[in-house]
Amino acid sequence: MSKPSKSTATSSGNIYIGIGGWTFEPWRGVFYPEKLAQAKELSYAASKLTSIEINGTYYGSQKPESFRKWAREVPDGFVFSLKGPRFATNRRVLAEAGDSVKRFYDSGVMELGDRLGPVLWQFAPTKKFDGADFGKFLELLPRKLDGRALRHVVEVRHDSFCVPEFVALLREFETPVVFAEHGKYPAIADVVSDFVYARLQKGNDELKTCYPPKQLDAWAQRFQAWASGGEPNDLPRVDKAKPNKTPRDVFAYVIHEGKIRAPAGAMELIERVK
Repeated sequence: MSKPSKSTATSSGNIYIGIGGWTFEPWRGVFYPEKLAQAKELSYAASKLTSIEINGTYYGSQKPESFRKWAREVPDGFVFSLKGPRFATNRRVLAEAGDSVKRFYDSGVMELGDRLGPVLWQFAPTKKFDGADFGKFLELLPRKLDGRALRHVVEVRHDSFCVPEFVALLREFETPVVFAEHGKYPAIADVVSDFVYARLQKGNDELKTCYPPKQLDAWAQRFQAWASGGEPNDLPRVDKAKPNKTPRDVFAYVIHEGKIRAPAGAMELIERVK
């Protein structure tokens, strides 16, 4: 895979930066050129960004030809992350999610080829931490398919997950938790794997760059710290254990409620980590 925007350090992982989805009417004339055909929006977005988080896979199955089409429309080095289906995560007993996980991967996900990045398994804000059951869920996630290693990341949104037992479980399965920059959800910056996944959800549509320059600078520095094997010193961690200092890939998405300025924020960050 060719290298996307990354930090200047030679021993750093790749830094992928993007937005959630690419179909959003208010982006037309703001992010997308006024008369751009809707069919060309993905290829245009992919020319400006290095990743996109696909949300549609959370709500229902996609077809293999859709995954193939998306892969064709983006350049080498571009990576999609996908949300795993809600049918797997929105259940009382997570250990029973095996069929939903299998159906998801059988739907054609692997047709993305080397454009396939992490799969994000998102849990409801009401879902509380149950170590035994959550561990069973992590066991269900395939680590390799068709000879390719797979990456998984979880997004938890209940404060009961802010315990060392949860971080120890993630470390055991080498499955990171989303670092959520959000007004309500817990912020857990513990590093447990060879990649980091951040969702920036406090953007401001009244600012053309989505975030003020100082905040963009600070996020770019955090991404570079993660990519080079370090850690930002200003984000909250649950566990005091220090991760191994090894290069990591970073996936970061600018996603906020209004989201009109999200592409601008992502592009500003891409410039800062070049």
